[in-house]
Amino acid sequence: MDVVFTSEAELIERLRKGDEAAYESFVRENAGRMLVVARRYLRNEEDARDAVQEAFLSAYRGIEAFEGGSQLSTWLHRIVVNACLMRLRTRRRKPEQSIEELLPKFLENGHMADPAERWKEGADRLMERAEHRAAVREAIDALPEGYREILMLRDNEEHDTDETAELLGISKGAVKTRLHRARLALRGLLSEQLAEAVG
Repeated sequence: MDVVFTSEAELIERLRKGDEAAYESFVRENAGRMLVVARRYLRNEEDARDAVQEAFLSAYRGIEAFEGGSQLSTWLHRIVVNACLMRLRTRRRKPEQSIEELLPKFLENGHMADPAERWKEGADRLMERAEHRAAVREAIDALPEGYREILMLRDNEEHDTDETAELLGISKGAVKTRLHRARLALRGLLSEQLAEAVG
């Protein structure tokens, strides 16, 4: 029979006492959503499941460190993202294209050499449409690691600049710069595939 907790505070207290029923409830309540998050980063079902399992174990072992400044599920979400980022960093990847080739080129007078036409929709809206989703994912995957991570955290996971900086261990300024460059590069990669979305 499922155990029901009257409040998150009660669940946390029981988790801290090592209560197995509390841990099972915690996993059952959050596993599905956390697996969706992990799949967005890892694209491989086995890796995504492993990352989520690692995250639950880390959360269980580190529950004493949880200060309660956010919901338990928000804290777990950050642990899942960290587990995914660690897997991406240790995974052997194919050689990546330099981001410089993807950025706009400028003339001596400061104007763009080949101005991009405005899209009717942003990349986030295009991701919602099935016919464009694969092209956007493929383009994001083609970005160098550091830029791909920034784009995933800020635009897909909707972490703010401070949270992103903390997760990646870089400055807020570096987050803003990389995000701007990542968006420009993504636009360059998608310009041909999404020509029909140009207004």
